[in-house]
Amino acid sequence: MQISKFSDYAFRALVYLANHSNKLCTVEELSEQLQTSPHHMKKVVHKLASSDYIISLKGRTGGLRLGRAPEKINLGEVLTFTEENLNMFECFSNSNCPLIFGGCKLKAISQTALSKFIDEFSAYTLADIL
Repeated sequence: MQISKFSDYAFRALVYLANHSNKLCTVEELSEQLQTSPHHMKKVVHKLASSDYIISLKGRTGGLRLGRAPEKINLGEVLTFTEENLNMFECFSNSNCPLIFGGCKLKAISQTALSKFIDEFSAYTLADIL
C-alpha cells in the first residue's frame, strides 16, 4: 500500500511547521523547502486549515502555523483525514464483485490489514517524529 502524495505533503508540511514554530510560514516557503509544487501545497494547506491542524492567518502579516501542539496531532487521524481513498482493492467500494458469493475472504483480510496499518500510525503523534 502506498499513501497518496497529498498525505505525504501534509505530513511533511506539519513537520516543517512544527520545526519552524517560532515564525509564520507561507505556502511558497513550504513548497520551496519541501520541493513540491505551489499548486499542490495550496491544496494541502487548504485541507489542513479546514481543520485545526494548521491555522492560516490572512493579510500582509499573515502566514501559517500549527493549530495544535505536536503532541496533540495524531498521525493516524491525519492519515484518515487526508487520504481520499484507503481502499486497497476495488471490492472495498464495489459490491459487484463476482467472487463475493463464492466465499472470498480477501476483503476481510484486507480490511483487517488496513485497520492495523491505521492503528500503527495512530500510535504516534507529530511530536514522536520530530
